[in-house]
Amino acid sequence: MTSDESNLASTILFGAFDRHNFGDLLFPHITAALLERSNPIFAGLAERDLSCFDGHRVRALARLAADWDGRPANIIHVGGELLTCDAWQAAVMLLPPEEVQKTLAHFDRRPEEKLEWVQSMLGISALAPYTVPRSQFPCESKIIYNAVGGVDFSELDTAMRAEIVANLKAADAVSVRDMQTLAQFEEAGIAARLIPDPAVMVAELFGEKIRQRAQQVEIAAILAAFPQGYIVVQFSADFGDDATLAEIAAQLDQGSISTGYGVVFFRAGAAPWHDDLDCYRRVAARMHVPHIRIFTSLNLWDICAVVAYSRIYCGSSLHGRIVAMAFALPRISLIHPNKINRPTKQAAFAATWEEGGMPTTVGVKEVGQGIRHALSTDQKQRLQVAEKLVEYYRRGFEAICAHLK
Repeated sequence: MTSDESNLASTILFGAFDRHNFGDLLFPHITAALLERSNPIFAGLAERDLSCFDGHRVRALARLAADWDGRPANIIHVGGELLTCDAWQAAVMLLPPEEVQKTLAHFDRRPEEKLEWVQSMLGISALAPYTVPRSQFPCESKIIYNAVGGVDFSELDTAMRAEIVANLKAADAVSVRDMQTLAQFEEAGIAARLIPDPAVMVAELFGEKIRQRAQQVEIAAILAAFPQGYIVVQFSADFGDDATLAEIAAQLDQGSISTGYGVVFFRAGAAPWHDDLDCYRRVAARMHVPHIRIFTSLNLWDICAVVAYSRIYCGSSLHGRIVAMAFALPRISLIHPNKINRPTKQAAFAATWEEGGMPTTVGVKEVGQGIRHALSTDQKQRLQVAEKLVEYYRRGFEAICAHLK
C-alpha cells in the first residue's frame, strides 16, 4: 500500500450480493474494478460466502458498524432495486430455499411474531434495510448511492418512504438508473443524478474473463450443441402457472422455428422468489422443437457467458437484458401477465436508455413477435448504444466518487 492509499478512508461496498441474484453479484465486481482503492470491504445484510459462485465473502453490515473503530468510512450502495426492498422481503430472500415455505406458513399462522423474526434475521430495525442511515457510521463518513432503482417508490407505505427520503437526503451523492425513479425522487425533494446501471460495464471490464469462461466445459457444450445459435431464455418462478408456461412454450416454439435457433434456459438467481429449474423443465416438456437445453450453472461468469454468446436474450431479469445490451445483442424483457400496463424496472430502464426501435417489454403472448422484431434491429446501432452507455456510466461514476474521502 502506498502512503497515499494509507490516508484513504476504508471503503465499504454495500448491496444485496449476500444472496444469489445475477445483477447483485455483478455490482461489487464492477465497483471494485473501477475504484482506485485497495481492499474494499464487501457488506450485505447477512454474513455469507458466495465465492463458490464467483461472488464475494460478505460481512453483515450491522455487525460491521457495531465493531467499527470510529474512523470515517466510504459507504457505496453498489446498485440495484435496493430502495423498495422491505425488511420482510430481504429476510425471506436470505433464507435457504428449503426453509422458505415452512417459514411463510409459520408466520401466516403467527403474524404477531413476524417483526421480531425479521429484526433478528437482519440485526436492524430498518423498514428499508438496504439504505444505510447516517447514524450507523461516524458523521464524517461518506454515503454514496450508485445507479440505484426505485420504480415502486411512490407505492410504498408512508413510513418506509419517509425513512428512504431521510436516508437519501443525508447521503453525499445519489444516482439512479432510470427516469421514472428520478422523477419520483425529484418530487420527494431528493437531488439525484441519472446514470446507467453498473452492468452496462460488464463487456468493457470483463469481456476477456467471459471469453475464457466460454471455453469451459459447460458453455462449450452449449456452443457445440447449437452451432446455428440459440435464444437464451430466463424467467422468474412467478411465471410458473400451467397456462402461462404453455403460452411461453408455444411462443418459444414459434421463435425457434422462425429463426432456426435453439433455446437455452438459465437461472439469473437462485435465491427465494427468483428462478426455478422446475418451471424450465415444465416449459421444455410442452415444446415441440427438439433443440432445447437447460443450463444449470449458477457461476456468475458462466451466466454472463451464456448470455453473451447467444443470438438474442429473452427474459424477466433486468440484468440479463443489460448484459445483452453491453454485448450489443438483440433483447426483449418478458413481463408477467399481472404486471402488464403497470410500471416495472425493466420498462423504466429500457425507456430511459434504449434506442433504434429495440423492443422494450413483451407479454408472454408476444414473445415470438418480439424475438423477430429484436433480431431485425441494426447491429451498428446496438454497438453505438453499448458504447454510449459505457461512456455515460464512467462519467457518472467519476462524478459521484468525487465525494469519497
